[in-house]
Amino acid sequence: MKLTARVRTAPTPLPITMAIAIVAAAWLSLFAAPTVQAQERGNAQAEQSQTLRNRGAPSRTPPPVGRYVSDSGEAFTLDRSGQRPLLRFDRRDETWVLRPTVAARGDVIYRNDAGQQILRLTPGGGMTVFTARAPGGSPASFTGPGETLAPPSLGPAQLFQLMARRSAMLSQNMGRLIEINVDTDEEAEGLTVEALILSTDAVLRIARSPTNRSSLNQLRRIIIVQGGSATVTYARGELRIVVAPTQGVAGRPSSARVIRAFLPQDPTPGR
Repeated sequence: MKLTARVRTAPTPLPITMAIAIVAAAWLSLFAAPTVQAQERGNAQAEQSQTLRNRGAPSRTPPPVGRYVSDSGEAFTLDRSGQRPLLRFDRRDETWVLRPTVAARGDVIYRNDAGQQILRLTPGGGMTVFTARAPGGSPASFTGPGETLAPPSLGPAQLFQLMARRSAMLSQNMGRLIEINVDTDEEAEGLTVEALILSTDAVLRIARSPTNRSSLNQLRRIIIVQGGSATVTYARGELRIVVAPTQGVAGRPSSARVIRAFLPQDPTPGR
């Protein structure tokens, strides 16, 4: 490689040190030019490689609807595709509508409408599920994508058949007639079906408990009506459930709240 340098003579004599500095700067610029160009090419190649790696790297964020299994062996689906997170355990009819709250260290706790803790998520993606089998919590791992937890849909005839089956099931278990009455419109159909299933399941759960069965001694009927807010009350032998379509998926009380209507002090997770 041929290197050349040009030194211009100033109109007035320059100090020797300044002249040397000018010559040195000229020589350095000749060496620096190819070095800077090489550095720029290297930076561009590095940025391009990083972009390609980012495009090809799989995302660690779970999909909106995923399936999980806990160390205690309980599998469930978590659906975060809508306005409210939904969770349903395998071999269970009830879908839990979760409410997130921020906890210590940036964790997020998901509770049901009875205030019971269902899930705890850490900022790093760790998940703990709380159930009757593992009330202290059990770590859960993502196993794959799941199906959206859509509300059930039945026609009038099928709804009537469901009411008849559930009434017969309760009546046989309790040893007396348990009526089920529904007064809702088409808009509340999905919520009505869910309320019917989860409320009768809750009653059966209480009936199986030797210590709590007596709380059902006065139960004679279950009534499901439509209103502006999801509520559940029990008085004078009547379990009254209000479903509220305006509240979306949260427009019906959970089985945990139904149990609380009979057993106000019951701390047991309703899962």
